[in-house]
Formats: sequence, C-alpha cells, structure tokens
Amino acid sequence: MPLFTVVPFVAWLLTIALAPLLFEHFWEKNSNKAVLSILFLSPVLVYLLMHGHYSEILYTGEEYFSFIVLLGSLFVVSGGILVEGDIEGTPRNNMILFTIGAFLANLIGTTGASMVLIRPLLTINSQRTRVAHIPIFFIFIVSNIGGCLTPLGDPPVFLGFLKGVPFFWTLSLFPMWAFNIGFLLSIFYILDSYNYRKEPARAISSDKAEFRPITISGKRNINFLFGIILAVFAPSPIREVVMISMALLSLKVTKPVCREKNAFSFEPISEVAILFAGIFITMIPALAILQEHGAELGITEPLQFFWITGGLSSFLDNAPTYLTDLSLAQSLANHNPALPKEVVGIPAVYLRAISAGAVFMGANTYIGNGPNFMVKTIAEKSGVKMPSFFGYIGYSLILLIPAFILDSILFF
Repeated sequence: MPLFTVVPFVAWLLTIALAPLLFEHFWEKNSNKAVLSILFLSPVLVYLLMHGHYSEILYTGEEYFSFIVLLGSLFVVSGGILVEGDIEGTPRNNMILFTIGAFLANLIGTTGASMVLIRPLLTINSQRTRVAHIPIFFIFIVSNIGGCLTPLGDPPVFLGFLKGVPFFWTLSLFPMWAFNIGFLLSIFYILDSYNYRKEPARAISSDKAEFRPITISGKRNINFLFGIILAVFAPSPIREVVMISMALLSLKVTKPVCREKNAFSFEPISEVAILFAGIFITMIPALAILQEHGAELGITEPLQFFWITGGLSSFLDNAPTYLTDLSLAQSLANHNPALPKEVVGIPAVYLRAISAGAVFMGANTYIGNGPNFMVKTIAEKSGVKMPSFFGYIGYSLILLIPAFILDSILFF
C-alpha cells in the first residue's frame, strides 16, 4: 500500500493524544469523538474497498468485535461488584489493596480493577490530608503494570491473543511483573509512611474512629467473571455469545444500588468502542506496510523494541502501538531466517519486550492507557488534588523510568 494511506492512522492517534489537552470540552462528548472517528476512518475504508481489500476489512471487523465484546463484558460485570468500607488508611493497608489490585487486574482487566478499587481506596484514605501520591501509584500499579499476566488484563495483550499468542504465554512476564510491582510497592511504602507520620493527630484519630469493615456486594458477578474467563478459550463466535450473555445476566440480576454507588455508566466503554473503531480501520495500511518494509527500519534488538513500544505507548494508545511493533518484529523475522520463530513467528524475547513496553509504559502519562484519566477524574471528584498533565509526567520520570532502566539491564 502507498505510504500516504497511513496518514489517517497517525492523525487519529495524534488527535486522541492531544484533543483532551487542547480541546477538553469538545472532547468530553462521545458524539464528537464518533464524528471524528468516522471522519478519519472513512477515507481508509473507501480506499480499501476500491482496491479490493475485502478480506482485510472483514478480518479486522472480526478482531474489533472480539476486542470490544471482551472489554465491554468485563466492564459491565466488574461494574456490578461494589466494595465498601472504611478501614484505617495506613501504609500497610494501602499496600495490601494495591497488591490485590495488581492481581485482580489480570482477571477483570486494568479498567475493571481500577473502577472496583479506586473508590474504596479513596474512602479509606479520606480522613488523611497528604494523599496526592496515592492515586498516582494506583495508576502505576493497578491501572497499568499489574495487568500484563493474562490477555484479560490489558487491551494490548488481548490483541496479541487474537493474533495467535497462546493464552498462558503472558505468564512468562511474571519475573518482570514481580520486579516492577515490588519495586513500586517498596517506594510507595517508604513515601506513604513518611506522609503518614506527617499527618495531623486529629486526622489519624478520625481515621481510626470512622471504621467500617470491608464488604462486597454483587457477588453473583464473580460467577459471571469466571464465565467470561472460560469463554476466552472457546472459538469465535461462541466466545462472544457467552461473554455477551454474562454481561446481560449481570445487568439483569445485580441490584441497581451496586451500580449506582459505583457511579456506573456506559460512557467509558462507549468511548473505547468509538476510538478503537477508528484505530482498527485506519491501522490496516500501517500494519501492511510494516509487514513488508519493517525490516528496513534497523530495529533489531529486544531493548529497542521495549523502549520504542513503551515510548509510543506513553503518548499514543498502547493497544495500536503493540500491534504496530508486533508487525514490525514479524517483518524483521520474515527477512531474517536466522531468528527463531518461537511465538507468532518472532523470537519470544521480542514479544516480551513489546508486551512489557506497551503495558508498563502506558503508565507514563495520563493518556497512555484508558483507566488513567478515569482514576484522575474520580480522585479529583473526591477532593484529591491531582497533578497536571506535565506534573504527572514528572512523577513518572522520577519513579517509573528508573524501574524501566533496571528492566533493561535485568531482562533485555
């Protein structure tokens, strides 16, 4: 395909990255996003139809449908699980909640885990006065890095699963997952302990006095979550039918109060569906060109894939970045017979680098991964003063980049 066909893809990704910063009020409406998505995907769709690329369109449509059904079903079911209570907001209790979130992200997705746990976390720490760092670490650990161990965890690794990566292959990322989670939890404990000691005495006494045990409502949704997990192993379209059924059952049997207290709405998942409709169509030419000419770019080392994927994932969406670099790696492997074809036609170390770069470095900015902005908004509505866009990047430069440098030394 000619090079000009990638222009809508690049332009759409830049729009997704910059519009929330430059045109905040315009970007708030999903209807405006839908108009722009159609505007960017239409010329690519017309070009593909005119040149007979029907199979590529059909295949992409099937992938998009599977992708949205998984995210949507997890979003609906997790939105019916209500966690309430107000235990002491100690560094130990916060660490326990973060650890639970890091594991939970692999079962209900980073978005699901973020929506289930961020409000209880904020409630637990609501009596404290020095809490601005807590949602930031939550974004790092629960909304991003925690979800790399299964295809259910984060959109990039589920797209890898749709492209043929075995479901349990992502468990090979456990050493990196454990190192990064442990690294960040250690820093968090030190920082949170320091802030806890600086809390006014009245804040600590109020925190201890306003105690309510943790309770979980909407437990039936746990069964639906297991149904979704099992459905992943079924062929399409059975997989999608089961997932949709689990979501519909969740909506039918869950008490409305659970979703009301979770402030559940279909706006976030509608936004994802709109944005990715544009991404999936516009990226067809980009992936085709990379498959053919990717080997000419000179990217040959796992370390390069890790940082290039991560760097792009920080400012563009991490899911299309994952697919783009996966195509690049496949092109390199196709043109180099000496490279082992271990997973989806590329060396396993390349796939680990791409997967880790996409998932981990989605935490570098508010726009790197979908849940980031959601957590920011919920925290601000709860009275927590969150850093600006560039202020948040300052935190990631200080806290995340050292971890990723250590990743480079230890794993690549």
